[in-house]
Amino acid sequence: MLLAEYYGCPILNCDSRQLFRDLKIGTAAPTSAQLARAEHHFVGTLALDDYYSAARYEEEAMKCLTKLFEEKGLDTVILSGGSMMYIDAVCKGIDDIPTIGDATRQWMKERLKKEGLESLLAELKRLDPAYYEQVDRHNTRRVVHALEVCHTSGRTYSSFRTQNLKERPFHIIKVGLQRSREELFARINQRVDRMREEGLLEEAMRHFQHRHLNALNTVGYKEIFEYLDHKDKPEEERRTLRIKGKITTLEEAFERIKKNTRVYAKKQMTWFAKDPDIHWFHPDDLQGIMSYIDKEMSQPK
Repeated sequence: MLLAEYYGCPILNCDSRQLFRDLKIGTAAPTSAQLARAEHHFVGTLALDDYYSAARYEEEAMKCLTKLFEEKGLDTVILSGGSMMYIDAVCKGIDDIPTIGDATRQWMKERLKKEGLESLLAELKRLDPAYYEQVDRHNTRRVVHALEVCHTSGRTYSSFRTQNLKERPFHIIKVGLQRSREELFARINQRVDRMREEGLLEEAMRHFQHRHLNALNTVGYKEIFEYLDHKDKPEEERRTLRIKGKITTLEEAFERIKKNTRVYAKKQMTWFAKDPDIHWFHPDDLQGIMSYIDKEMSQPK
């Protein structure tokens, strides 16, 4: 927010869950006061059942940037967020994977429900063994999407993943915010406690009937949904579920949210550590960040 005010520029949200409306607490979406401080794009623009992807974000973000740079004459825009694939979609571009039709998407959705993930994994191993070896086999969405591409194109999903960098008509300056692990994890725990106080449980309960939607397949909601599934079961059954590692109490749900958020933070750090273009700062070093950006902006490109 301070950088947007300093440079007099808008912010493009790059948090894949803040795009969805009605998930304000669980995604720590910008407040009304924050939205009033700076022009924002891609915040609360989607309904929970809207289909969205990194490829669509790339297309829409590039259109938005063209409008801001060329039509409005701006020279600076801030892209802010931690969704790794969405950031790469704008900064590097992603492969031109074919658009999936509604009929194919619905067909695969019904197959997943009827056959289960293991059956679809076996099919992916047969159709695209290269991607099968790479994919997170617990990530249902990625497994299903790979099969959608296979059936739509008649080609393997991995054949589209060339990872060629796309030329961008703007200069990209990457600033990463980094805290010590101890400080970061303590802040994560405090944030989850604050979201609980602000009404995360009630927000999740409002969306419980839509729990199957991909927008809600995320940390903060999944854990509460699991608690809601089990909270009214007999104590003996709940005891058995606890032995199996299932969430049966509200306290367990919020402790698991903290743990899973910390795990996600580790994945983010691992992902971003591979990018040599990111210049790292402690979030409190605002002067250092602005000095670095000013220096980079003054360099001939």
